[in-house]
Amino acid sequence: MSYLNFNSSNCRNCYKCLRECPVKAISVIDDKAQIIEDLCILCGHCANACRFNAKEVKDDREVVKKLLGSKKPIYVSLAPSFIASFDVKSFAAMENALKKLGFFFVEETAVGAAAITDEYKKLLKSGKYKNLIASACPAIVRLISQYYPQALPCLAPVDSPMVAHAKQLKKKFGKNASIVFIGPCLAKKREAAESGVIDAALTFEELAAMFSENGVVPEAELMDTPQALRARYYPINRGIIKSFDGFVDGYEYLSVDGVNRSKNVLENIDELTGMFIEMHACEFSCINGPCSLNKNGGFFKATERVRSFTKQGMEKEAYPVLDGDFSHKYERVSSRYVVPPEYEIRRILEATGKFKPEDELNCGACGYPTCRDKAIAVYNNMAQIDMCVPYMREKAESLSFDIIQNSPNGILAVDENFRITDINEKAAQLLDIPRTGCKGELIERYFNPTDFYVVAADGNPIDNKTLELEKSGARVEMSIRKVEGQNILFCIMKDVTKEALDQERLDKLKTDTYRTTDEVIGKQMRVVQEIASLLGETAAETKIALLKLKSTLAQTEDKK
Repeated sequence: MSYLNFNSSNCRNCYKCLRECPVKAISVIDDKAQIIEDLCILCGHCANACRFNAKEVKDDREVVKKLLGSKKPIYVSLAPSFIASFDVKSFAAMENALKKLGFFFVEETAVGAAAITDEYKKLLKSGKYKNLIASACPAIVRLISQYYPQALPCLAPVDSPMVAHAKQLKKKFGKNASIVFIGPCLAKKREAAESGVIDAALTFEELAAMFSENGVVPEAELMDTPQALRARYYPINRGIIKSFDGFVDGYEYLSVDGVNRSKNVLENIDELTGMFIEMHACEFSCINGPCSLNKNGGFFKATERVRSFTKQGMEKEAYPVLDGDFSHKYERVSSRYVVPPEYEIRRILEATGKFKPEDELNCGACGYPTCRDKAIAVYNNMAQIDMCVPYMREKAESLSFDIIQNSPNGILAVDENFRITDINEKAAQLLDIPRTGCKGELIERYFNPTDFYVVAADGNPIDNKTLELEKSGARVEMSIRKVEGQNILFCIMKDVTKEALDQERLDKLKTDTYRTTDEVIGKQMRVVQEIASLLGETAAETKIALLKLKSTLAQTEDKK
């Protein structure tokens, strides 16, 4: 099942999503990005990085609408980060709005989180763990299970708060109770589908759309008196740690946010001792989830909203923590990603002109951190050779250079100040100037620049204008165009000197032939007149006939 992908029609072949993907679970084939589902941890970084709005998130609204239309009660587990995404001041405001949509019962996922905090404390007290990793984030769990299996023994073997809460709801309302989770997390969709206890997972974006579709507006000023629940801290940095009401001795308590920082810790987990580490895939934790509504950079404000909301009921009676079996054994997730033998990597690198280590720029333009990583992706059919931007640029420049320099036409370019920026050998020959010495010089130094001024002013091109170059005497057909989007004028000069000289010789030959013909006819007229007079014909009639013949010859010559 696909939970996230890209709309290929919106994809612009920029590789930004690939650069942002912490596990490079994106293939770029035929210049279009596609997510490789079995490698993706669903952190959502790629979708948020795409400025062309190409993301396509699995939409569970129709599933939820069918559940609501079934006439059976539907129970909601609402992530406590709602306070940072919706303009409300209380849980009661969200509860009231959700019930207007048709949900029967609404409770905060923090109730399940409180039970999981107790499980963490039990694990720490057991003394079995050199280090303990705690996370409510399915993206982090997937990262460890698939990419850092050596850290699996450190991952707390307990349910996420979402699954724990769903189990609590089923224990309270019956095993057939239909449960919908609502939160800011994309990865929760896959976790919900695999949990066996949750029917659907809505994002805050989807919930906002449902509110809009049904004309429901949560009451911003509606207040309540919530019971104390320290687990409401979960969606912020150090939230799991702050949910403890006391710490187990012998451990340092550390919070790590962001996949890349989490990867750094996981790579060095064996070198750590006595660490309790809470991990979040999103920077600033769940309040900055990929499907949250906190999109204006107000992460510190969002954090303060969660802190204030949690403190509201701290002096009240605490939520009761329900018992249950919240254990979960996380297994290693296999990957089809193959690291090829060295000779295959070398073969792919050499295809992009990288024959020795110093040829490997590792610029990251393709989205991969190193040229070798990109070569491995090519081997796995996740990338293409031509994604190497420096190689393709060098290839294009080399091709265009060869075409321009070997063109039979003169080619030159001038900038907005009418200075020569590039010129080929043929153009230098036609202008009778040194090719290497004219760059940067004003075009007016070499010939009349009026046509360049006209094109620069009105943008209309000049096509095949015939002129004679003053210095060399060469005859050319000149075309000048303004390069769209750039202040550059591009000129092509076709050398027509030979054709012009041939035409002049032909014209001279025709003129000489006409003159000779005219002289012959003149002589013949006099002879004919003499003969005509002897024969009794009038000279006038003969003259008229010969003049008609001469006119016909002249017209024929003009048509040629």
